[in-house]
Amino acid sequence: MAVEIERKFLLANDDWRAQISQSRNMKQGYLVDVVTENAKASVRIRLEEESANINIKSADIGITRQEFEYTIPLDEAEEMLRKLCHQPIIEKTRHIVEHGGYTWEIDEFSGDNAGLIVAEIELSSVDEAFPSADWLGEEVSDDARYYNVNLTEHPYKHWDLD
Repeated sequence: MAVEIERKFLLANDDWRAQISQSRNMKQGYLVDVVTENAKASVRIRLEEESANINIKSADIGITRQEFEYTIPLDEAEEMLRKLCHQPIIEKTRHIVEHGGYTWEIDEFSGDNAGLIVAEIELSSVDEAFPSADWLGEEVSDDARYYNVNLTEHPYKHWDLD
């Protein structure tokens, strides 16, 4: 069984941008709606530059979830995004930032989720310590609103931010 241990944070400022080592555009859509109370998993199709995959992730809230990912043909992924996935499709640029010996993935969303930026770090254990950064803001690992699958159902542009 594959387990993902991931923590999510908002950003306090833009200082992280000076540390970007790589950026790539992504589109992803969901075949299974996990916003329901009884859902056990999300099933996602993702296009990342010239590759594609299908990902199945347990619907647990928190930093630890089961995750399985498989490469699929690019043309089939494009067709599934167009014809089978819930709309809107999630569009984002993933920036890679190395900090304190760890790799951070910072997702800058566009489309219906423009304005949202979330930093993620994958860890080896739930209690693993990692160095903080001055650009890290509030942790949102336990806030389901920030899960990509929920951004399809409730895009950031509709959030009441007051």
